[in-house]
Amino acid sequence: MLTAVLEALAGVCLLVLLAIGALFLRRVMIRRRGGTFDCSLRLTPALPGAARAAARIGGPAPGAETEQPEAAAPVRGTGTPFTAAGVRDGRGWSYGIAQYGADRVDWFRIFSYAYRPAAVLTRRELDVIGRRAPEGTEELALFPGWTILDCRLGAGYAELALSEDALTGFLSWLEAAPPGQDVNRVS
Repeated sequence: MLTAVLEALAGVCLLVLLAIGALFLRRVMIRRRGGTFDCSLRLTPALPGAARAAARIGGPAPGAETEQPEAAAPVRGTGTPFTAAGVRDGRGWSYGIAQYGADRVDWFRIFSYAYRPAAVLTRRELDVIGRRAPEGTEELALFPGWTILDCRLGAGYAELALSEDALTGFLSWLEAAPPGQDVNRVS
């Protein structure tokens, strides 16, 4: 009886170790392709981050006249609609790895087994409308010293939290668009 319990416990421990190893291997495989940086992401519809960001830059936020949007369109790669109710003070941040492409940044969740990106941020749809330091409970959700970029992403908004080094590289990538594209996308 004791032997059967110990064998079952050893089997469970082995499965847990394999699951952790699979997460580690996925991260290594993504980083091997190069052009990666650590980044936290929070996707929101037009409210509430948009109203706050628009107030900082002095313009109206799209959809700011409505109190609560019904639903936002899914961001490519996620298949998940994001609503304003799903974003609360300091919540909604997901830690991940972002990888540069020619005209897009693929963002992968750290704690996921999927090899496809959870979100795809295309250079053409991405406008940086402001930057700020973490506020309130965001300081607990993000790494110390990270900066938050408020970005317009198609019909919604994305907030990216990056280290200073990653921020410099990201803004350089965003401004280095090929000729003929709108490169004035950083406020």
